[in-house]
Amino acid sequence: MELVSGQEMIGANPSVNSKWNLRRQTLAIIVISVLLLAAMTVSGFLIENEKLSVNLEARNSSPSLDHLFGTDWLGRDMLARTLKGLTLSFGVGLLTAFLSTIIALFLSLLSSWNKKIDHGVTWLIDLFISMPHVVTLLLISFAIGGGFKGVVTGIALTHWPSLTRLLRAEVMKVKTEQYIGVSRQLGKSRWWIACNHYLPHLMPQIMVGFILLFPHTILHEAAITFLGFGLSPEQPAIGIILSESMRYLSTGMWWLAFFPGLSLVIMVGIFDLLGNSIRKLIDPFHGQR
Repeated sequence: MELVSGQEMIGANPSVNSKWNLRRQTLAIIVISVLLLAAMTVSGFLIENEKLSVNLEARNSSPSLDHLFGTDWLGRDMLARTLKGLTLSFGVGLLTAFLSTIIALFLSLLSSWNKKIDHGVTWLIDLFISMPHVVTLLLISFAIGGGFKGVVTGIALTHWPSLTRLLRAEVMKVKTEQYIGVSRQLGKSRWWIACNHYLPHLMPQIMVGFILLFPHTILHEAAITFLGFGLSPEQPAIGIILSESMRYLSTGMWWLAFFPGLSLVIMVGIFDLLGNSIRKLIDPFHGQR
């Protein structure tokens, strides 16, 4: 009997070959997405302050080779301001998504203690989901005083319910497994069970949920900043740029809002594509589709 190599077996099986090609395509999408996001955020740190300085001689310039995104009414380069704004949005999104994930993980593990606590967590999830999302975010940010602290606190306290509901469902499913009962009979504490049984099982959902929170946090940061309840006007945030550009759109300076808005949409789309690709890679049910 002749031995058949692994590559020949994969080539002879169209189903295995298609799954392998899908896996490589997913990995390629993840690598490209990470590189694009890194380029968009790192470039903001590399921009010199001279690019953001006022230059009245070049004010109100339309897009050209010297200024790809044009200039504003003070002669500031819109490409530099946009990249700085995207870097700032990335930082806010990273911090708020991390805090929301921590809240979701804590509440989901807390719900495994007993039925009363689980009912309390479920009631809290339903309460926050039932309230108007943007209104709650605006109220929290306004109550804290706006600014960076108000934006971060408001977004972090309003973006955890959906992820908490998902993680809680996974915890309830794992809680009925036999090895959990064995650990309890052996005298293991709830903290030990949570760290050694629940947490490893939740890591794929936590990672994907963390990445998919980015688009929501970035968009809501830009939205409340645009409305005047977010970051201070001195910071080159995308919301500030879009808010300031509204006063000049009627004069034909379309580039002031078009390029920053388009860049924000592209960053959000890349994050969404990255999260879905990672979910397909680590979730066997999605990976087989």
